[in-house]
Amino acid sequence: MPPEFGRITVFCFAASYGVAAALEVVYQLRPRPALRWLDAIFAVAGLVAHTAFVVVNPLPLQSAFGSLIFLAWIVAVFCLYGTIHHPRLAWGLFVWPVVLGLIVLAEVTGGPPPPTTTPSWELFALEGKQFWPIFHGALMLLAAVGVCVGFVASIMYLVQTHRLKTKRSPGRGPRLWSLERLELMNRRAIIVAYPLLTLGLLIAAGQLLTMRGSLEDLENWKVISTALLWVVFVILLYLRYGVRAGGRQVALLTIVAFTLMLFARVAVHPFAQGGAR
Repeated sequence: MPPEFGRITVFCFAASYGVAAALEVVYQLRPRPALRWLDAIFAVAGLVAHTAFVVVNPLPLQSAFGSLIFLAWIVAVFCLYGTIHHPRLAWGLFVWPVVLGLIVLAEVTGGPPPPTTTPSWELFALEGKQFWPIFHGALMLLAAVGVCVGFVASIMYLVQTHRLKTKRSPGRGPRLWSLERLELMNRRAIIVAYPLLTLGLLIAAGQLLTMRGSLEDLENWKVISTALLWVVFVILLYLRYGVRAGGRQVALLTIVAFTLMLFARVAVHPFAQGGAR
């Protein structure tokens, strides 16, 4: 690993993402191929720096900073793919603010944890004591990705609904997918995230009961907010498949789920040593 990678900070990739977001706004106002290419260049530069930061620095998923930085990295990959694969859509206009918001939230939680002397390969050993907490963290991280995708689709859906209600010309403003496509995107995100969230909760409950031998940690705010998030997902599935509620109701509830997910991300993890975030 080049020593220069060790000097990469959060500001490096956050600034690149910020420029990419600004270029996305300019592109929507004055669509030019050069702006789209420049947008992609800054996005790739930010993603390379972000990847180097994640590889070099120890970022346990049990910490708020680590989980949010990892989540921002995955959403950034999702954003770059969407920008390249669907260049005419206003993809980055909605996704880059989520990426930047996650990074800012990670910084607000206190920054990266102190370096650890534990070799990274030991953390993933099947016999190791850290396997189940890490497996739980990975499941919850992937579920959070689904929530982020559903949130982006919901915001797009509400914007598109407003444009149709006000009878704005389809050629004016950012180009978005149809309401049916956005509903499908939201539905798939919920279907993928729900089993991951359920399995993660079951593993967390088992760990809390077997490792601690008491119910006191069930009062942890992270546990409570994650349980509430699971309940919101059950309601979302019921609205979607039970009563077949309108897309606007599902979109608004998905935004509530996103808010709960963020709260669960920043709350103190019961698996973190010393109650560290």
